This record gives sequence, C-alpha cells and structure tokens, in this order.
Amino acid sequence: MTARLQCRSRILALALLVALACPALAQAQTAEPPEAELDPESPMAPMTDIGVDWPDMEAEIPAIPHTPDEAAEVVARSTEIVGERRYRVALEGLELADKATLVQRFDAASTLKAGEGKPANVAQIDRRAREDANLLDEILRAEGYYDANVETAVEGGNGDQLVVRLTAEPGPLYRFSDVQVSGLEGVGERARSLRETFAVDTNDTVDADTVVLREAELTRQIRKEGFPFAKVDAPELVVDHDTRSATLRMNVDPGGKRNFGQIVLSGSKLPFDAKHVALIARFKPGELYDQSKVDDLRRALVATGLVAQANVTPVMAANPDLADIAVGLEPAKMRTIAAEAGYGTGEGIRAELSWTHRNLIRPEGAVTLRGVAGTREQYAGATLRQSNFGKRDQVLNARVEASNVDRAAFDARSFGIAAGIERQTNIIWQKKWIWSVGAELLASEERDMTRIANAPRRTFFIGALPATLNYDGSDDLLDPTKGFRLGFRVSPEASLESGTFTYVRAQLDGSYYLPAGQRVVMAGRIRLGTIAGANTNAIAPSRRFYSGGGGSVRGYGYQLIGPRDAANDPVGGRSLTEFAVEARVRVGSFGVVPFLDGGNIYSSSLPKFSKFRLGAGIGGRYYSSFGPIRIDVGTPLNPQKGDPRVTVYVSLGQAF
Repeated sequence: MTARLQCRSRILALALLVALACPALAQAQTAEPPEAELDPESPMAPMTDIGVDWPDMEAEIPAIPHTPDEAAEVVARSTEIVGERRYRVALEGLELADKATLVQRFDAASTLKAGEGKPANVAQIDRRAREDANLLDEILRAEGYYDANVETAVEGGNGDQLVVRLTAEPGPLYRFSDVQVSGLEGVGERARSLRETFAVDTNDTVDADTVVLREAELTRQIRKEGFPFAKVDAPELVVDHDTRSATLRMNVDPGGKRNFGQIVLSGSKLPFDAKHVALIARFKPGELYDQSKVDDLRRALVATGLVAQANVTPVMAANPDLADIAVGLEPAKMRTIAAEAGYGTGEGIRAELSWTHRNLIRPEGAVTLRGVAGTREQYAGATLRQSNFGKRDQVLNARVEASNVDRAAFDARSFGIAAGIERQTNIIWQKKWIWSVGAELLASEERDMTRIANAPRRTFFIGALPATLNYDGSDDLLDPTKGFRLGFRVSPEASLESGTFTYVRAQLDGSYYLPAGQRVVMAGRIRLGTIAGANTNAIAPSRRFYSGGGGSVRGYGYQLIGPRDAANDPVGGRSLTEFAVEARVRVGSFGVVPFLDGGNIYSSSLPKFSKFRLGAGIGGRYYSSFGPIRIDVGTPLNPQKGDPRVTVYVSLGQAF
C-alpha cells in the first residue's frame, strides 16, 4: 500500500506543477509585444481562448509530499470529492495465532469497528486504518509478540462497500528469561506462598495482562496476610530482541505486620456511630489485619442504604503493632415517598401510598407508613425494620396494621400486631441459610363468601408463632440459572371463636434450576401445604390455603382454584399441592419463557396429587441491571365455571 501511495502522490504533485506552469507558457506563446508601457499594478487580461484562469500568485503553493503519511493525506484529500462510502473490516492472520481474546480486545477499541457499516470518506477511512494498525501492534506486543507486523489495504468490495483489510503477522512469541521478585523476605514464613501468588516464572510468555493481574493479586494477598501498608512497585521489563526474551524485576515493601486497631469514624450528619460500624465489621480489635474484611465493611456500609459513599482505609495507630481503620461516610437521603396504582382481576382497582424514613429509630431503624385505597381493599399500617439488630445481617421486624379485604373467597376486617427476628439475605451477600421466628396477634371479623346462606360474620382472635427455615443453593437471588432451593414454614396457632382450639399450618417449597445450553435454563418448583388439628369450617377463612395467581398457578385468577360453594365462590382448604415447569430462553437483554403450571386445594389435611387445575402460557423477560422484569400471560387448560380465559402478571424477578 505504501508504494502505491508514493506513486500516486508523485503523479499528483507533477499534475499540480503542470497546472501552475501552463498559463505562463501559454501567455509566452500567444501574447503580442506591447505597444506601450504596461502598468505593473493593472490586472492581467483574461485569455478566453486558452480556457485556463490566471493563477493566484498570492495563494500558497502546496508542498510536494516527502513521506508516505504525507502522501496518504494528499491522496485522501484529493479523493474526498468522490463522496462517502460504507466499508467492512477484515482482520487476517490472528486466527493462526489462536488469539480469540486478542481479537475481542481489538474489536472493543477499534475505530474502524466503531464506524463499520456507516458512510465515511476516504480520508476518514485511511486515518482509522492507520490508527487501528497501531492499536493492533500494541495489543500484540502486550500479548508477547514484539516482532509483529501489521499491514493495511483498502480494496473495492461488493457494490459501493469497501473492504478495509488489516493483515497481521504476529511473529515469534517472546518469553521470560529471568523473573526476580525482591523484598518478600520481610514477610517471614509467608514469603514462599506469596511468591507463588505472583505466578510469573522463567519461560512464561511475556504477557502484560498476566503480569498486571498477578501484581494486583500479590498486593491483595500480602495485605490479606496482615500487611496493610504493603507496597508493590511497578514491574521493570527489559526486552531483548536478539534473544526474543525479556527479564522482569519487581520489588515488594511489606511495610510491617499489623493487627486490627480501632475504628475511627469521620463525616458530618453520620447515620450511626463507630460502635455500630464495629458491629457491622467482620473483624475485632487485636485480630490479624485482613484487607478482604476491610473491603467487606465498605460494601456493607453502602448496603445499609444510609450511606451514599464510604471510604474505609487502614491508618497508622499509636501502637506500632496495630492499624486503625479510618471510616469516612457521606450520608444518603433518608426519606422516600412512593405511590402506585393498578388493577387486578381478583383485587380490583387499587392505589397505594407510602412514606419511609430509613433511620428514624437509630441505628438503621426504618419506619414505613403505608396506606391502600381500593375497591376491594383498604389498609393502614406502620412497620419497623431495624437492620443489623444485635448482630450483622439480623433484622428486627415489627408491624401494626388494620385492613378491610374483600376477596373472592372471603371478607375480613382485621387488626393485628406482629414482631419477629430474621436472618436476611440480599443480592450482595446471598446466604445459604436464612431463618425467621416471630409472634403474631390478630383480631378479625370474617365471613365466607357464601351468599346463598348469607352467612353472618364471625369474630376470631388468633395467636401464632410463625417460623421459617430456608436453604438457597442457587447461583443468583433474582435470576437463578443452576442449583436448588428449599424452604419450610411452620406456624402453630391458637384460635378463639366459640371456644379455643389449636392447629398447625405447615408449608414446604422446593425449586430446581438446570442449564440446558448457553441460552436456556429449565426451571421447576413444587409446593406442599397442610393444616392439621382443625376442620376447614373452624379455621378462619383468611388462614386457610388458597391457590391461583401470578405467584401460584398462572392462568387462573387470584385464589380461584379449589373447592367452591353453591354460589361458585372458592372456600379454601386444609392442604394444597402446586407445581410449575418453565423454559427460560434468553437472547441478549430479552427472554421468552413458555410455562406449564398446575395445582389444587383439598379439604383433607394431607395434600394429594390428583385433579390438578392446569394453566399454560408464555412470558417475556427484560433483564435489567437490578434483575429481570417479567410479564406472563396465561390461560387455564381445564377451567371451572367463572374462570377467566386470559390472565396477565407483571413483577420483578423470575416467577420462582
């Protein structure tokens, strides 16, 4: 390509010189001798018979290019009048080097790739080609190919599309002839294992990415081993082109071994004190310093929602054997107002308004006031959620609420108070085991929706001791792709209504996730429930089992599956069985999910596996940065009288 550009540049320069010389030559051959003295200031007369204008003698004469780059610029400028052309990029030579990762890096940073398929003039294409040739050369050098050669060519393609071809010859791969890491003797018996952490040795490829990665890993590991002020100098690399090898020198300054000291808190309008920060931290004063625990503390502080930014760093302590932890906090906004409105087949028109102060009861005591107004539900309540209560990831929950609910299965006016403690999980720290225990008191005036008998309301006073235990063996909280989950809930309850009696409600949930290729996940779940110790009519309608809806059997309305009375209203039951299977097919940020759900409610205390109501449908998923947003559309396959033909569900996260 260079030879062609030089040739074209010389032809162009010669043409420019001829164009400048032709008018003067024509004037010398055709003009007659002047009969009178000419005024040198007067303009020259036009010469229409030649057809060439007089040159502008004050204009700058373009310089003749001397280098290939200058020649390429002249050629590119001279061809801009041709217009803009589309192009595609062809990268050759790297497939032989088995460098798929290298090609990916080039594609991510390439200016040619960024404009591929878009119109561009010849000057732009030429400039991008030269920039990308330099880029590819740098990437090859970083991979250890220090004798690489990259050539570019612009060729005519099909139709109006050009082909910009970059041909790379990686050349021989350079290797380390010597690697020396000094200073590790200052860490004592851990020197050998730390040297092994920096896994770069003689005869290894001179790969810059590997060196940088191992350097960072060595820094993390040495600080994790109790050296908070350790410094690892930048590696010194010397390349020998004659031997096609390189030497590496790197020095480590351990900075002295330390134990954890005190937490020193700084900032204005702090949401909590240093004592609470120490409660959140996974280390105690006097323990060996570990950088990973310091990083964990920073993430945990941000996860409280009360901190917009946290800076957590080790600092020198008065005791030379300790390192204090300086914590600088920038508080976040504490108050939130939220509103929502919607319509559901089984819930009617519904509007909700809530106000939350995330630190009203310090530390981390979030108080929420919530109200619901709707055609089939009215609610007012207050909740307290105090995170990191007594210990990290332990939450105190308390609530007081009053409601009036009109469902397809029952009508209830209730007032209740409840409190409990739970071990929580979240997206940042997804835990294997979580649990909760609590107590609940409820006064409720209820009746079945049996309109033929016009049943009177009954008043129930219920006390319950609910507890849960869950195991999460999946790989993601909101969008699992493999593993399984198990959950068990039990609630011994005492009911006072025309006498006192007790019963136990229990429920078992399980789900399994199996990847079937890169884009498909097969998912299934099962749910079993039982109420033992009382018959159906004695149990308050709001405490019975129901089935149907978006979190249950899709395709059916909310609570519409199960036994029904003479007026075709659901009455609930003492046991339930549910199952679901679906295929989650993902393409980029979107997904399609065909599903089949089934289940039923039974009057017996033990669940059965018969007479299932089946629902099927298809869902859409949008995979946002905070989890999948789902829309499911289902229809009942064997509906009962009064079941809707189509149901729609919208929520955050997968169905299970």
